[in-house]
Amino acid sequence: MNEDIFALAEQNVQTAWEIIDQSRIIQLWEGIGATVHIVGSLKTNLMIHKDIDMHIYTDRISVTDSFSVIGRLAEKLNFTDIQYKNLIDTEEECLEWHARYEDKNNDSWKFDMIHIRKGSKYDGVVEKTTEAIRLKLTPELRRIILRIKYDMPQKALIPGIEVYRAVFTGQVKSYEELLIWRQNNLLTDSLSWLP
Repeated sequence: MNEDIFALAEQNVQTAWEIIDQSRIIQLWEGIGATVHIVGSLKTNLMIHKDIDMHIYTDRISVTDSFSVIGRLAEKLNFTDIQYKNLIDTEEECLEWHARYEDKNNDSWKFDMIHIRKGSKYDGVVEKTTEAIRLKLTPELRRIILRIKYDMPQKALIPGIEVYRAVFTGQVKSYEELLIWRQNNLLTDSLSWLP
């Protein structure tokens, strides 16, 4: 079964990059002067669920520019749902875009595109965590994380960062252990944890 989980993760990563290439999503954001960073499970090669996370940086955030990219992207991808959150006037200094896309096989993909002001408080924070996870992954830790993600019901809504923390810090080895561990070790600030 381990080989199947690894194969599933590899297939999801490959398909995610194909979607990114075919949609030209990075180039669309770069068209408004943005720098795009892939973060999360695609960057760490831990993709069981079809979820593409991107952090998009510009010197200043223009709601109009951000909407224009999403509009052009919606012409290329079959979005079934798009959610928008304006957090410009908060410490996050960002616009959040959450979109669902159906690929040619009718598989549903989730895009989390966070448009952040360069130099803001959280500039590079998730990238640093993603890179630390990637560098500290061993084949055994990767197998455990992929197994937990695979066994986790889609509706559980446990963020990947909580899984990584439980495995790296709590030596959790299964979904059942994760549920028990979380009862006494809730992650209150996901942006401050590093493996």
